[in-house]
Amino acid sequence: MTMIHGEVAAGFEPVRQAFEANFAQHGDVGAAVCVYQYGQLVVDLWGGAADLGTGRPWTKDTLQLVYSATKGATATAVHMLVDRGQLDLDAPVAKYWPEFAASGKADIPVRWLLSHRAGLVALDEPVPLADALAWHPMVAALAAQRPQWTPGTAHGYHGRTWGWLVGEVIRRVSGRSPGRFFADEIAVPLGLDFFIGLPASERDRVSRIVYQPPNVDLTAVPPADLPEDLRELVAAWRDPNSLSNRAFAVTDPTEIDFNSPEVQAAELPSSNGIGTARSLARMYAAVIGEVDGVRLLSAETLASATKEQAWGTDQVMVLPSRFGSGYMLPTGDNPMTGPKAFGHTGRGGSLGFADPEHGIAFGYAMNKIISGSDDVRASSLVEAVRRYLT
Repeated sequence: MTMIHGEVAAGFEPVRQAFEANFAQHGDVGAAVCVYQYGQLVVDLWGGAADLGTGRPWTKDTLQLVYSATKGATATAVHMLVDRGQLDLDAPVAKYWPEFAASGKADIPVRWLLSHRAGLVALDEPVPLADALAWHPMVAALAAQRPQWTPGTAHGYHGRTWGWLVGEVIRRVSGRSPGRFFADEIAVPLGLDFFIGLPASERDRVSRIVYQPPNVDLTAVPPADLPEDLRELVAAWRDPNSLSNRAFAVTDPTEIDFNSPEVQAAELPSSNGIGTARSLARMYAAVIGEVDGVRLLSAETLASATKEQAWGTDQVMVLPSRFGSGYMLPTGDNPMTGPKAFGHTGRGGSLGFADPEHGIAFGYAMNKIISGSDDVRASSLVEAVRRYLT
């Protein structure tokens, strides 16, 4: 039995039970979950192994790469610039980044970058990985790239490119890289253990990612044997030229080793944020309210940030998705605690979100990446929080 450490406030005991069940029944190796309510810490739990190879335990201060849950942190940085009057989301991107106007993109507003409507999900020519990690070559490639659809007419998940696109706007407006801006303006004031671009001094605290392949390779199943609602999606996976594949093939090589020190040290504001579940939850708590004297966004900016901008079939995921300006919004497959919640999931299970209606801020980070629809770890934790609220 995995030893669980930490504390829960009265009434939140079901979250501890669900967290224990994630290890006993649902495959967690090392993980942490944290919940704030109205700016107060009410759940802070961790357990398991940070590195299966060495047996290093997961401790209170273990750091974890959270993949696309990073997008919520980056979006928050953008909206802080909006709050300060330095950035207008409805102004053309080219106002702040003139080179972006190439290839018919002069009129694309910043908001379309945030809400996955710009059509810049893929590159005609992938960028060498070393150049992508160096930032500027990838930014130049995206500035020159033609959109994959008429911007504003559809949306599709910019899984990789979103970070460079949105991050370059942050850099042009603030004069700081997105990782530096996040550190200066969000992490330091709130005392967060969360980095976009990991300092070498923190490397030894990072948990090692473990990958679990899907139980069933749907691409090997004959199309006639697939459920009808999955046929279009699986057909896209089988097609190397589909946006579903090209959106995650913007570097050469396509596969990125997120356990590597070089990747973790780079700034990938879409996908390589590294921190604790506690820091994810604390950040979201400060987005919707005050935490130890710090509030990140005004009520007006928050309302604009979380207003629905895109809903329907995603051109990349070939499934329904729903976005505000940078944040994911609740859908049937996106577990949050209420209709006004917002946040972002990450590959294989991680999740951070806020629910202003109930004062909830939530963070879950884990090192076992489970692909496919049979991963219930985050949703079971959210359901346990929901039980407290009802």
